[in-house]
Amino acid sequence: MREQKADWDRYSARYGVQWTPTILMVDPSGAERHRIEGFLPVDEFLGQFALGLGRSAFARQQFGEAERRLREVVERFPDTAAAPEALYWAGVSRYKATNDAAALAGTADAFARRYQDSVWAKKASVWKK
Repeated sequence: MREQKADWDRYSARYGVQWTPTILMVDPSGAERHRIEGFLPVDEFLGQFALGLGRSAFARQQFGEAERRLREVVERFPDTAAAPEALYWAGVSRYKATNDAAALAGTADAFARRYQDSVWAKKASVWKK
């Protein structure tokens, strides 16, 4: 039991864990790539988890994989809080992979149809044609 407490103290201090449950997605070096804090209903949790996988691929500069995973969040979990963020980063992933600004403009257009009131739509609004 003492070892578990010591592990908890060490990891909670390293990653700033304030509450349980906290799910951290870290890369092999230990860098945090995504965080899920608190209880979530199943679809919200799965959407956040899938978003984390996409953000992790993005951090590894695997932009094709990142875009695929992020678009999957929008398709499979469209009504979750993760979906607007996933749509945003999917557009950025495509842009990073192709250097084609049309990917960003297309993402801004997609926000005109979905998630118009999200903070992610506001962030993408600068990409409008």
